[in-house]
Parts: sequence; structure tokens; C-alpha cells
Amino acid sequence: MTRTRRVAAAFRADWHSFLRRRTAVFFTFFFPLIIVVIFGALVRTEPTGGLFAEDPAYYVPGYLAVVVLFTPLSRVGSEVARHRDGNRFEKLATTPLSRAEWLLAQTLVNVVVIGLAALLLLALVVALTGAALALSALGVGALVVAVVAGVALFCGMGALIGSFASSQDGVIAASNGIALPLLFLSDTFVPPSMLPGWFRPAVWLSPLTYFARGVRAGTGQPVPAMASVDPRLGYLLVLLALTAVFVALGALALPRTD
Repeated sequence: MTRTRRVAAAFRADWHSFLRRRTAVFFTFFFPLIIVVIFGALVRTEPTGGLFAEDPAYYVPGYLAVVVLFTPLSRVGSEVARHRDGNRFEKLATTPLSRAEWLLAQTLVNVVVIGLAALLLLALVVALTGAALALSALGVGALVVAVVAGVALFCGMGALIGSFASSQDGVIAASNGIALPLLFLSDTFVPPSMLPGWFRPAVWLSPLTYFARGVRAGTGQPVPAMASVDPRLGYLLVLLALTAVFVALGALALPRTD
């Protein structure tokens, strides 16, 4: 069996496993929609100042980050923990499917699921908040690359969490403990100008910052310059590099046996 067929078989198995978990399917799509309704339709932006003082389009990366960040961390982290508890990695070691191929199949499922959720979310954001997005062909391509790379990056991070957390409860706690600070301190919902001056350089250390700014640049919004590189390309290149690192580390961290 070739590598492509092994990954395809693992993808199909995980896809059907996801569809059988109706609660997971429901909340994968329902949770981000609630966030948009609360912050986009009920709270709305406030032009006189405050937390939501920016143009509605500014917050599009934040809404997308809800699914791109939380879903892969919790899904992949929990899946790794379940495999450890069920001694499945020990069984996996007796098959031709490698750990990297297993993680690739998991990532592809998340890319499909979260891609659909992101598309629905984007349509809802535009409809409810009136966000004006200047989408060119290049911008659409940048948006797709940002979502795919972001999902893969946090799948790798989820694999790391699942490999080192002691239990499934530990995975959820660690995922939320990492995701919540990243969500609000990565130039998504909170502009860096609202943060203390001493903390602002730390925004550049968050991988989610490059996702948010890559999405923002792709949708025609201003972002901080990156030397002489076109921001639509520069932020995506950094995001892709970080994705390669985290996916590689996640694959290496997966236990060979239990």
C-alpha cells in the first residue's frame, strides 16, 4: 500500500468517526456562530472608543481564529489522548501507517471540517456585521492558505498537548489555557495599541498573530509592514514556516507505543 492510500484510508476512518460524534459536529459549527452573534450582532462595534471600536472587518480574523485555533487543539489533542488510553499507538506501530501519516490524516480531516465552518462563519460575519471585505483573486488565495496553514499549525500543537498531557481532561484544560490568551493577545479582537507598551512586542511571538494579519492583509485591510516584503506574502510565509515546525514537532512527539 502506497503512502497516499494509507493516508486516504486513515482520513476516511477519522472522517466517519467525526461524523458519528453528533455532539462534536454540532458544536464545531454552533460555537463560532454564537461568538459572531454575541460580539458581531449584539455587542457590535463602538465608534466612540472601547474594545470594539475598530471597523467590523478588523475582527474577521478573530472570528475565524475561534475555529482555526480551538477546534484543532481540542480535537487532535483529545484524539491523541484517546489513542494513548486505548493503547492504539501500540497497535499503530504494527501497521505500515507511520505517526506522521496518522497526523497528516487527522490534519486533513480538520482542514475539511474547519474549512467548511470558516466559510459559513465568514458568510455570517458579513451578513450580521456588515464587514466590507476587499477580496481579490490574490486575497482569496491568501485567505485559503492562511486557514489551511493555521489549521495544520494548531493540529501540530494539539498533537504536542495530547502527547504530554496526562489525560483527556488535562488536554482540554491545557488547550483552553493556551487558546484563550492567544485568542485575545494576537491582534485579533484586541488591537496591540490597547495593550501595555511593554507587552506589545510579545504579540509578534504568537503564531496566531501571523494568521490574523495574513487574513487581514488578504481581505484588503492595513497591517504592520514587514520590511520590504508584501504583507500578503510576508505573514503567510512566516505562518507556513511555523506550521512546518509545529507539525514536525507534533509528529515526533506522538508516542510510538504506550
